[in-house]
This record gives sequence, structure tokens and C-alpha cells, in this order.
Amino acid sequence: MKYIQEIRSASEDPQQLESIYQDASARRENTAFQSALLAAYEETPENNLLGAWYYRLLHNVPAAEALSRKGANWKLAIPLSILSGLALWLISAEDGPLFLEQVPYYVLFWSPIVTLFAVGFLAGTAKKNYARAAATTAVLLLAGLYVFLIAPSLGYEFQEYYLILMAIHLPLLAWVTLGITTLGLKSGYDDRFGFLIKSVETMITAGLYLIFGIVLGGITVGLFSALNVEIPDVWMRLILIGGFGLLPTLAVATIYDPTTSPAGQDFTQGLSKFIATMMRILLPLLLAVLVVYTFLIPFHFMEPFEQREVLIVYNALLFAIMGLLMGATPIDPKELSPQTQKWLRSGILAVAVLGALISVYALAAIIYRTVEGGITINRLTVIGWNTINIGILIGLIVKQFKDGRERWVESLQQVFGFGANFYVAWGLFVVVGIPLLFR
Repeated sequence: MKYIQEIRSASEDPQQLESIYQDASARRENTAFQSALLAAYEETPENNLLGAWYYRLLHNVPAAEALSRKGANWKLAIPLSILSGLALWLISAEDGPLFLEQVPYYVLFWSPIVTLFAVGFLAGTAKKNYARAAATTAVLLLAGLYVFLIAPSLGYEFQEYYLILMAIHLPLLAWVTLGITTLGLKSGYDDRFGFLIKSVETMITAGLYLIFGIVLGGITVGLFSALNVEIPDVWMRLILIGGFGLLPTLAVATIYDPTTSPAGQDFTQGLSKFIATMMRILLPLLLAVLVVYTFLIPFHFMEPFEQREVLIVYNALLFAIMGLLMGATPIDPKELSPQTQKWLRSGILAVAVLGALISVYALAAIIYRTVEGGITINRLTVIGWNTINIGILIGLIVKQFKDGRERWVESLQQVFGFGANFYVAWGLFVVVGIPLLFR
């Protein structure tokens, strides 16, 4: 929890505690300071200084929350989202050339383009970190250029697989760019976990915008069709591809306040509350599925060893497990009753254990296929992701038992925050390193 260590250290120093509070106010992190102060007071209720602050904040909650809330910067978000959509539209063409005659340019390179404008929104709204934003964006664009230049040098049998991987991993690097722009290269686990949760919320928000856009686009096309008016291809692409390009910046502006740190974001209401509740409702359902699936494995043991499609399902399930566990983890344990915490922790642990078992089984299957058929770009990539996810799940389980129930939420956040570093490292390797191995 952000500020908790600073408050503990300053629990006997009124001047230092006031300084911490002023610093939190300047950063618009009043809510984070308040949560940490209340937690520190609950640990040592006999401390008079913390007690005074406790009652001060207790009667000033509305004012503190009002100060920490700020409306989205639509004056910047809307123009940048329009430019993002136009940029994506410009590189699309109905009968235009395909990259290496295999994939449309906009399918492969959409993420570096739209991220450029999303980063501009973050830095422009926060009014700081301009150099960091420029550096991270430059690295992302260089990664896109690297893919553009390295892919033609691969053998034809590897090009298709590499391009498919890049359609998945360039968006991952785009997400890393947003993370480093927001967090910097050094950050605490609470900020990293806050960024992860806000990333999930942003993706879901973008999906909702996409659904609305599809409905609106369908109505528009239907109205013109009813009048026997054919929409020119150039305008149709503007509606479809340009409209898609609007979404990332709009979603970021809707969910994230760049003037506040990730740990200081509002997670207590709106979409944040809905997503957390939804994830916790889905947790027992996923647990039931995993129990049944684990029971059936002995009866279909060789299927993932022999069928590539089954193995793909296993790996998709693994990422779904990771996302659900992260989404179900509370930001602040005090938002849940002790009984709810007990059942939620038990559910997370059970899903993690079964997920780890199934992941090891899937990893054994991909290693078996690699020994039988040789190493490929796809197999190497999947082995890396499986190994990382298994390591995170095992780390989660071990740390839960090591840290105990008192720190179970903090323990989960630390594991997810630390595990994100391996996601970044392996994503970079897949983009940059793998093509060098298969040239």
C-alpha cells in the first residue's frame, strides 16, 4: 500500500507526517494517503499522533475524495483520438499492398500508431514526464521499424508465424510503453498493480466502445442501404478502421487520471467496482470448471500431446486464469469483510493451484511436441510464456503461505507486480530476439 511505510516511519514525528500529507495532496493522492493512514492507525491504535490524523481524515473524507477526483481531459483526448483514427485510416486500403503479401499493414502496426497518441494524452494531461514519454514512444516506433525490416530477412516458412506473433506482441510492447510512461523505470508494487488493474479496465472499456461503435456503424450502413446509397470504400474504411483508431485514447481518458499515480486512482466506484465484483463472481465458476477439467484429464491425457488445437485452448485458458486472479485481487483489503476475504483468498489459492497443475501439463505437452517435431517460433514463444505463468502461479502460492492471512492482499499485489517484469522481458525477446534465431 502506497505511503504505508512512510507513515509508519513518521508515526512519532508530526512535522514529517504533515510533509508526507502535503506531498500526497500535491500529487492528488489523498485517497492513497488516507487509506495508508487508516491502516497504520489500525495497527497501532495507541499512537496518539496517528489517532489525531485518523479522526481528522474520518471527518474530512468527502473533501479529500472531492479533491482527488478530476474530470477527464476531453479537450485533449478527443482531438488526439481523431488524429489516431485518421492515422490508422491512412495506412489502410481495400486493394492496397499487404506486408510481405501476407497481412495488411494496419493489422500489424496499429498498436504503435495509436499508442503514440495515447502517450501524448498521458503526458499532456499530467504536464510532466515529456522526455520519458518521447523516449518510450521512440523505442516503440523503433520496435515497429525493426519488425518491418527484419521480417523480410526470415525464410518464407518462418515469416507467417513471426507476423502472427507480432500482431499479438506489438500490442504488448505498446502496453509496456504506456506502463513505463506512467510508472517510470522504478516503481513500487502498489503502483505496478494499480497500473495492471487500470489496464484491464481500459481494455474492457475499449471493448464496450467497440461494441457501441459496431452498432452505430451498422445502423449508419443500414440507413444508407435503405436509401439505395452505396457508401464509397474510402468512407467505409474511415468508419470501420478510423473508428477503431479512436478507441484506445478515448478508453484511456475514460478510465485513467494521468495527474494521479496508479496506486492513487479511484478503484471504489463505477466500472472499477463492477469489474472487481464481476471477477470475484466468476472466480468460483472458473474453479468449478478447473475441478471438472482436472478430473477429465486422465481420460484424455494424450490429446494436447497429439492435437495442436487442444494445446492452444490450454494456453488461452492459462492467460484467462492469470487475468481473472489479478482482477479478483482487492486493491484494499478493508473494502471486504473478514469472511469475504477468507473465502476470496481460498478461492484464489485453489484456482492458482489447479491452474499451475494444468499449466505444467500443458508445458509437458509442448515440450513433447518440440522434442518430436523440432523447435519452431511458435513453440519457443509458448514455452517461454508457459514457464513465466507457471513461475508466477507458484510464486503466488508460496508467498501466500509464507506471508499468511494478515498480508495476503499485499502478497498477491507484490507477485503480480513483480511478474509483470517477466512479461516485459519475454515480450521484448519475442519481438527482437526470436527472428535472429530463425533467420
